[in-house]
Amino acid sequence: MATFTAVHVVLSLVGIATGLIVLVGFLAQRWSNLWNSVFLVTTALTSATGFGFPFEHLLPSHVVGVLSLAILAVAAFARYARHLAGGWKRTYVVSAVVALYFNVFVLVVQAFLKVPALHDLAPTQAEPPFAIAQIAVLLIFAAAGVAAFVQAKPRALSSAVS
Repeated sequence: MATFTAVHVVLSLVGIATGLIVLVGFLAQRWSNLWNSVFLVTTALTSATGFGFPFEHLLPSHVVGVLSLAILAVAAFARYARHLAGGWKRTYVVSAVVALYFNVFVLVVQAFLKVPALHDLAPTQAEPPFAIAQIAVLLIFAAAGVAAFVQAKPRALSSAVS
């Protein structure tokens, strides 16, 4: 289980790092096929491997995992089946930003569970420091997502990034 956990954590961190690179690319209108692909694969694997941990009942992390996989399916469809043509470019941007947000949301949850100083501030995650951190993350991603949406001007099929 330790190796499985380590793989899951590495996938998650790579997904977050590449997702941030992708997000900056959206904002700068500099798309990278490689970074987008690595982000989609590692984020999907993060969500999928999350179901490999023992559990007895449905947990909030499972709900986030299912939502993330559904959003990633939309992103993959927009990118690979629709080639970002027309409105599919903005669909991809929104779904990628939401998937990245979910990953960072879980990172914040895990940080408050595992980092002693954060855990001391919010041991049950019902305390204000946890809520403030999650609201800050949500606001940052909402603002970045809106900016990326505006930057993602729809393209014709022939000029779309594949």
